[in-house]
Amino acid sequence: MTADQRAPGRPLLNRRLAEFGTTIFAEMSALAVRTGAINLGQGFPDTDGPEQVREAAVRALRDGRGNQYPPGPGIPELRTAVAEHQRRWYGQWGLDPDPDTEVLVTAGATEAITAALLALVEPGDEVIALEPYYDSYAAAIAMAGGTRVPVTLRPDSGEDTEEHGTQSGGRFRLDLDELRDAVTDRTRLILLNTPHNPTGTVLSRDELATIAGLCVERGLLAVTDEVYEHLVYEGEHIPIATFPGMRERTVTISSAGKTFSFTGWKVGWVTSTPELVGAVRSAKQYLTYVSAGPFQYAVAEALALPDDYYTSLRDDLRAQRDLLSQGLSDAGFGVFRAPGTYFVTTDIRPLGERSGIDFCLALPERCGVVAVPTQVFYDHEAAGAPFVRFAFCKRQEVLADAVRRLKDVPR
Repeated sequence: MTADQRAPGRPLLNRRLAEFGTTIFAEMSALAVRTGAINLGQGFPDTDGPEQVREAAVRALRDGRGNQYPPGPGIPELRTAVAEHQRRWYGQWGLDPDPDTEVLVTAGATEAITAALLALVEPGDEVIALEPYYDSYAAAIAMAGGTRVPVTLRPDSGEDTEEHGTQSGGRFRLDLDELRDAVTDRTRLILLNTPHNPTGTVLSRDELATIAGLCVERGLLAVTDEVYEHLVYEGEHIPIATFPGMRERTVTISSAGKTFSFTGWKVGWVTSTPELVGAVRSAKQYLTYVSAGPFQYAVAEALALPDDYYTSLRDDLRAQRDLLSQGLSDAGFGVFRAPGTYFVTTDIRPLGERSGIDFCLALPERCGVVAVPTQVFYDHEAAGAPFVRFAFCKRQEVLADAVRRLKDVPR
C-alpha cells in the first residue's frame, strides 16, 4: 500500500509548514542570475574574508584536523575561542562563559535558533518576535509547534504618510508598551534580534533593560540572535544576557559568517548556562549532529584577530552604507538610516509605488538591480508593503554601479 493510498488527498507537507515555500532570498538570487542584475538582495559579501583565516582552514584540511566528525559540542579550540571572545568584548558587563559547559557550536546561527526553539518551546507556547523578522524565525517557531506573536517595529521619521512616503533619515523603533501588551500567560520566550535584520535597528541600553525587566517579571526566556554584533555604526551592542536576572534565562547566538565574511562555512555558536546549552544540544544533535570540522579550527583563529580587524570591518561597511543610502535617496527613495547590519530599508512610495513585491519583481528588468521586498518578513503584510531592503555588503564599485542604475528607475 502506498502512502497516497493510506492517506488519500493528504498534502505531503505538514500543515505547520504549509505556508513556507522557497525562501525569498533564493527566489531573488535566481532572478539576479537570470537577468544578469546586480544582487543587492541576499546578505552575503562579494569578497572573501581575511586570507590568514582561509589559510587556517586549508592548514586544518591538510593536517587532517576536522576531516572526520568533530566533537558534538564543537572542537575545544573553538569553544575556548568563543568564550574568550565573549569575555573580551562583554566581560566588563559580566559575561564569562565556561567553554566546556556553556558553549555549543552549531551549523550557523540558523540552526542554533531552530534548535533552541525546538528544545524550549512546547506546542501551543507563544513566541514573541520583532516584526519584520528574518524568515527562518517563522519556520522554526512553526516546527516547534509554537504560536508566533509579532511585535512590529515602526518608522519614526518626521513624515510617513500615504501621500508622501517616508523621509530620509528615519529609523524603525520598538514600542515597549506594545511589547508588554503582547505578553500573555502562554508566552514562553522573546526571540530578540539586535542589531536587527532587516531594519538595521540597534536596541539601546534603556530598551534592553526594559525587555530584561519584562522577562524577569513574567518568567520569560530570551533567545537572542546577535550575528551582527560587530556591525554597529551608531550606538553600541549590549548582549541582553548581561542584564540583571538574564544570564540564567538567555540563549545567546552568534556566528562567523557576518563578522568574517565566510557565510558559506556555516559556523555558529550558542552561549548560555549549562542547563540551557544542554537543552539546545539535545535538539541540535538530531539536526546536523556536527558540521564544518576544518572550518571550526579556522574560526577559532579568526576570533583572536586584533581589534583593528573589527574596527576596519565596521568602518568599511559604514562607508558602504553611506554610499548606498545617499544613492538611494538621490534616486528618490525614502531611506531609513541603518545603525547596524548589512542592510538599508527604503520606502518606495515617493517613487509612486505601493507594493514592494511588485516593485522588486520588476526592478531587475527596469534597471538591473535586485532587492528584497520587506513585506515577506511581516505577519501584518500591509504594514510592510511599501518597504524594500537593499544589502550594502558589496564592493564599492559594485554599489556605485548599482546607484547609477537605480537613478534610471522610471517614475
